[in-house]
Amino acid sequence: MSEPLKVLLVEDHELNRDMLSRRLTQRGFIVVLAEDGRQAIVQAAQEQPDVILMDMSLPLLDGWEATRLLRQNASTAAIPVIALTAHALGEEQARALEAGCAAFETKPVDFPRLLAVIARLTGRPA
Repeated sequence: MSEPLKVLLVEDHELNRDMLSRRLTQRGFIVVLAEDGRQAIVQAAQEQPDVILMDMSLPLLDGWEATRLLRQNASTAAIPVIALTAHALGEEQARALEAGCAAFETKPVDFPRLLAVIARLTGRPA
């Protein structure tokens, strides 16, 4: 049996963080949390998650800049980042992909679709 996937969930909104964290944990994921972009960079380097779920509207350092910085660091550059945002506009998606996100999902999160994206990006069933 393979190791469970480790997910870094970067979300500043407590209810969203709690709900998504619980759902992922129930599905067998190991969930590491960060509340802002600065914490995300530290946690990604320390924890080496299989995938990062990145809210784009974050305090201190937004998700776009945090993703750019993750891409510039050799230890985190290959970790897939999935952008999570309430803004479904096309320019938001383009901006997230330009920053280095591997995928873009809108809030509220379509959980089955998110699981499929995680599976696609990690090559492992979610």
